Amino acid sequence: MLGDPLIWILILPGMLLGSFAQARVKAAVSRYSRVGLGHGLTGAEVARYILDARGLREVRIEPVQGVMSDHYDPRGKVLRLSEAVYGVPSIAAAGIAAHEAGHAIQDADDYGPMEFRSAIVPLVKAGSTAAPLVFFGGLMIQSQPIMWIGALLFGVSSLFALVTLPVEFDASRRALKHLEGLGIIRSEAEMEGARAVLKAAAWTYVAAAIAAIGSWAMYLLLSRRRH
Repeated sequence: MLGDPLIWILILPGMLLGSFAQARVKAAVSRYSRVGLGHGLTGAEVARYILDARGLREVRIEPVQGVMSDHYDPRGKVLRLSEAVYGVPSIAAAGIAAHEAGHAIQDADDYGPMEFRSAIVPLVKAGSTAAPLVFFGGLMIQSQPIMWIGALLFGVSSLFALVTLPVEFDASRRALKHLEGLGIIRSEAEMEGARAVLKAAAWTYVAAAIAAIGSWAMYLLLSRRRH
């Protein structure tokens, strides 16, 4: 299976781009984590300022352990920031915190792509669990229809990765708008740093989408070739 050049053509771009994206975002975050904001606001304070400006005082902000573990929980209306962001007064922390606040604003605005992504989460979880069992079960018993079902289930993850792109890009757009519009970032140098961090992070979402599509195509190809 792995000896087929076409298989590598499908999965290698995602692997290479993923490594590139991870290196780029780590470099950007590392660089701008050492550059402080002129007014000294921490990531948590930046997020709170943006949320309050939009009237979202009910959204809580909590610290969370882990590296790059920042996320917004729409079910609990909680914005969780990693230790490197929550209490750190840096450009990187401000950009990441503003990005997550952007997700909370999307939630409040009933932003379509985010609503759709949240709606398919249960399907994605079920599909991700069932897909390998069904696909490789079909492979073991030499049943092409069952392999096709497994391959189609893998496609749910590809759909999720594609829907994630507009959600994340829009959150970054909102982040930069509020950082500048609310005067949180006051100089072009600070704004350029925030842009660099968010652009680097965007590559990780693009890489994930390409990897997901490549993997899905691989399973579809394998299903077609089995007789």
